[in-house]
Parts: sequence; C-alpha cells; structure tokens
Amino acid sequence: MNHLNIRKIIKEALNEDLFAGDITSESIFDKDFEVSGTFIAKDHGIIAGLPVIIEVFKELSSGIVCSPLVSDGTLAIPGTKIATIIGPVKPILAGERVALNFIQHLSGIATYTYEIVQLVKDYPVKIVDTRKTTPGLRALQKYAVRQGGGFNHRFNLSDAVLIKDNHIAACGSITEAINRCRKYIPHTMRIEVEVETEEQVKEALAAKADIIMLDNMDPAQMKKMVELIDHQAIVEASGNVNKNNIVAIAASGVDIISIGALTHSVKALDISLDVLI
Repeated sequence: MNHLNIRKIIKEALNEDLFAGDITSESIFDKDFEVSGTFIAKDHGIIAGLPVIIEVFKELSSGIVCSPLVSDGTLAIPGTKIATIIGPVKPILAGERVALNFIQHLSGIATYTYEIVQLVKDYPVKIVDTRKTTPGLRALQKYAVRQGGGFNHRFNLSDAVLIKDNHIAACGSITEAINRCRKYIPHTMRIEVEVETEEQVKEALAAKADIIMLDNMDPAQMKKMVELIDHQAIVEASGNVNKNNIVAIAASGVDIISIGALTHSVKALDISLDVLI
C-alpha cells in the first residue's frame, strides 16, 4: 500500500465522520481519561486492514497505542482477538467507527476472495479483481484481494491496454484497434482484447493479441475457445462469475478468472471493538 495515499483516504473518512467533533464523548469525558480495548472477530474470515486501523488512530492522537495480535491474511474464527488499543478515550471513540468500517469491509473482501480461491485451488488458474471498486478506495480494496489469496488486474486505465466492446464498436474492428494501440504504447506493454464470439477470438489471434478475455461465455464455450487459442495468448474469463460456476470455469482451462464481485458487493466481516476502563 502507498501510505501517503492511505493517509489521504483516512483523513477524508475522519473528516466526514467527525465534522465538528464528537459531541457525545466531548460531553461525557475529561481530556485525560484513558481506556483499553480489544478488536474481536465475530465471524469466520480473513483479516485485512490492520495497518489501516493503526493509521486511523495515529491521525487522531499520538497517545494511542494500537497493537495487532495477528497479521493481515490470518484466518480468524469467532472470538479471535485481532488487536488491542490503549489511550485517551475521546480520540479512541472518535475513530472507532471509521476504523471498524475499514477493517470490516476489507476483511469481507479478503474473506470472499479466499473462499473463491479455495474453490479452484486444484486448478492452475489465477483469481483476479477488476476496476469495479468503490471510488476512492481502490488501493485498499485491491490490497484486501491479495490478502485473501487473489491477484490484481490493472489498477487504472494507464496500466495496460484492454480493448473492450465499446472500443471495438467505435473503432470499427478488433484488428484496427490492436494496430492503433500497438503503434501508440511502449514495447513493454501487453494488449488485451475482450471478445464475445468465436469469430472475435479468431480475429484477436490473427492480430496477435497478448491476452484474450472471454466475456460472458459459458464453460463449454470457454473450453472450446481455450483449445482454439492453444497457448497463443493468455486466456481470461470474465462476466457473471460466482461460487456456483467458478469450478466449471476453472476446469475449462482458462489462465485467469476476473471477478468484479470480489470488491463491489461483498458482505462486511463482523468485527467489534470492546472497550474497558
């Protein structure tokens, strides 16, 4: 993670929640009153985001000490203590919800990714994320995918060429789009093309695409396309991938499976902060 970028995300989250301050804690507690607390997992899942919650409390007070008891990527069970915290009560309570929002969400991503990865662990395939991320949180969400055992697709539009259906429609053909890209990009960059039909696969192969993405094909079609491509390009499967069809997709022989649901619609992992005097 880029810590300068992460601090910016954290500051924006804290500004959103605190705005003009925590009126409840300011009303109840004296300035120097201290407490301790423990972050506890309430469900089975992969922990991700511990460095983030540490930074949350650093932003609020130098007097807070937040110490992880496990590392990111740990498989937790209900009751697992994942971190302790000690310091002045007001900044701890001021940062509680922001810290929990981050670690619950990121752990949810890591957990779902882990579950998907485990389903296809017997196949030589990589599970990767997409750009279907929450605006402003992409760096954190892609970090969480890796903690769950997945891999990252391109981070942004400048990372790699990915020619999609609208590019092809506006340009006129896969061949023309690839030729234009090849003239423009550095020799170190690969070209990926999204295809929907066998004819498009053949055109992408003839134009020497480096990666061919099979979009919304069923596993039987994918298997046929993998045989047609025959190692002339890396093969990626994408579109409506879920736990029910992931094994069949992996069995088709594709090299990569990209899944937007890893980041755009996961359930947060239940984690709490229990504070003691």
